Amino acid sequence: MYRVAILVASDSAYEGTREDKSGPILKEFMESKGFEVVSLQVCSDTKEMLEDVMKDICDNNKADLLLTSGGTGLSMRDCMPEATTTIAHRMVPGVGEAMRQYSMQFTKRAMFSRAIAATRYETLIINLPGSPKAVIECMEAIIDELAHGLGIMLGTERNCARK
Repeated sequence: MYRVAILVASDSAYEGTREDKSGPILKEFMESKGFEVVSLQVCSDTKEMLEDVMKDICDNNKADLLLTSGGTGLSMRDCMPEATTTIAHRMVPGVGEAMRQYSMQFTKRAMFSRAIAATRYETLIINLPGSPKAVIECMEAIIDELAHGLGIMLGTERNCARK
């Protein structure tokens, strides 16, 4: 069972003026797929705060997978991809590409997503949109292959070829 940390970037949810819905729906989805959700945090859309929280999770081996929600759009406050890039050791471009491609069948607005994926030490970081509906759509695009990718990263799987 892989450990998952969820980090939501939302100024209004962080300030308590709006209820976060993407975090709880993402938690429920991941648990239904057999993942262990070890934390769910809400932060403001502040690059430094997001970097600090992500580094803490990755550097202290608190999770194998860090899923972020929000901060991937075109708003001037959206900075999740920049925060992720700053702390990343290696980029994993196929994940963002797969999510955007899959999401385009539901809305052409998916083309504006700047979501990325990367690794830091032994944690895979995946940026997701802030919309609860889009969070689930993006996870549906990658969930079937996610355990394999984590296994390769953590060294519990060796072969990428399908049998």
